[in-house]
Amino acid sequence: MTRFDFTDKVVLVAGASRGIGEAVSHGFAEHGATVICSSRKQADCEKVAEKIREKGGKAISAELHLGNLDHQENILSLIKSKFGRLDVLINNGATSPHFGPAHEASESAFDKTIQVNTRGPYFLSTKAFPLLKENGGGAIINVASIDGIQPAEFRVIYGMSKAALIAMTKGLAKEYSQHGVRVNALLPGFTDTKLASALKDNPAMDIYVKLNLAIKRMAQPEEMVGAVLYMASKEASYYTGQSMIVDGGAVI
Repeated sequence: MTRFDFTDKVVLVAGASRGIGEAVSHGFAEHGATVICSSRKQADCEKVAEKIREKGGKAISAELHLGNLDHQENILSLIKSKFGRLDVLINNGATSPHFGPAHEASESAFDKTIQVNTRGPYFLSTKAFPLLKENGGGAIINVASIDGIQPAEFRVIYGMSKAALIAMTKGLAKEYSQHGVRVNALLPGFTDTKLASALKDNPAMDIYVKLNLAIKRMAQPEEMVGAVLYMASKEASYYTGQSMIVDGGAVI
């Protein structure tokens, strides 16, 4: 048996225009999958899809604002009509508009964070479930964060949204795994993405890294790919409802 073979599989990656989503899209394509690269800005996703095709992979781009339910309906209809199947869903989109004391957060920042980080993945997962199920099963992987289990100062709302995503992962796993759809979560630590740019540029982060990480550096998005491929593959056929931490030893 060829391990981690996604030939003839169709994978939808939300938040694929950069960072972890972009790296994961390339990872699936390199292992044979057809990848739908999606995000709020389709033009950026098309650049990712084009790079995949240039390397001999199969990919298309599509618009998907994770918090927009109409976008979700449209992309799932596109997948059904064009490919007739969906095997893997990666809920990767995230936002964190407020970085600062909790009592200074605006209602709009709170609402936007929950809409994109929690509400969006919930409805995309539940809307995608029938398509995953009718094809005999598949996998949903939610990109959460170690903030969901170890909340950080000045990122309370973000941590709340990711904690809810972890709870959603466990709940959907209980419902969907009996139908062949496994549900798991990836919990990255301090990773070099646009979302973490405010933290990366903070001089205090050098101290945090030295004091708190067993591996004394931030992660690169590509270092998340192996964990995601495993959770989506047949190698993880008895793995569901779990949160895989990839954080350089921050949570031990």
